[in-house]
Amino acid sequence: MERDLISHLAHADHPIAAPISEDNLERLLVRAKPPARARILDLGCGEAAWLVRALSLYPDATADGVDISDSGFARAKEEAERRGVADRLRLHRAPATDFTAEEPYDLVLCVGATHAFGGLAPTLDAVRDHLRPSSGLALVGEGFWERPPSPGLLARFGAEPDEYADLAGTVARAEDAGYATVYAHASTVEEWDEYEWSWTGTLTRWALDHPGEEGESALSAAREHRELWLGGYRGVLGFVTLMLRRV
Repeated sequence: MERDLISHLAHADHPIAAPISEDNLERLLVRAKPPARARILDLGCGEAAWLVRALSLYPDATADGVDISDSGFARAKEEAERRGVADRLRLHRAPATDFTAEEPYDLVLCVGATHAFGGLAPTLDAVRDHLRPSSGLALVGEGFWERPPSPGLLARFGAEPDEYADLAGTVARAEDAGYATVYAHASTVEEWDEYEWSWTGTLTRWALDHPGEEGESALSAAREHRELWLGGYRGVLGFVTLMLRRV
């Protein structure tokens, strides 16, 4: 089964594709305080959960969502219709690295999708190209090491020790890239657990309801993910959503 389909199925009950609660998602968007008639962009939007909520909060805003896979777009459109914001949401199936727009954005999001650009620093370089120069804000979600990972965990991740920094180092990386940190939210253990139990459990339920080759593939993916989480990165890998402004 393709990775994109597995991710789509696993996020069915947690469309915020990151360890962040709905309350904290909304709190971050309220804190951003975009201007009237704001233009909002999400690079790696998935099911566009952030954009749909932002458009609900700001009734004169418009939004563009970009994702390499459109597997979540149907659900995004359904939720946008339910909230009455579909006419202000545009979805683009394209690599985030290739997306261009004629006008800058007041708020640019890239939460849990920095891998699309090759890490935090190149993500911030790309985000800068889309931000309104004087006042634009970015919300960028990135992993960080809560404590040093073991060599075994790094090998299982296929990661280098410096792939992530600790929390202070992550903030420093953002500021070294030419940003000031104006707010941030570090995901709690409870948010992580809710996200991971939902991811693995939702995929497991789907697998049990679909016996056969695809079901077995999904069940194997759920078990592998759960074991890597519970036996590996739980309490080691953190997640922070930084609110950044260009310096």
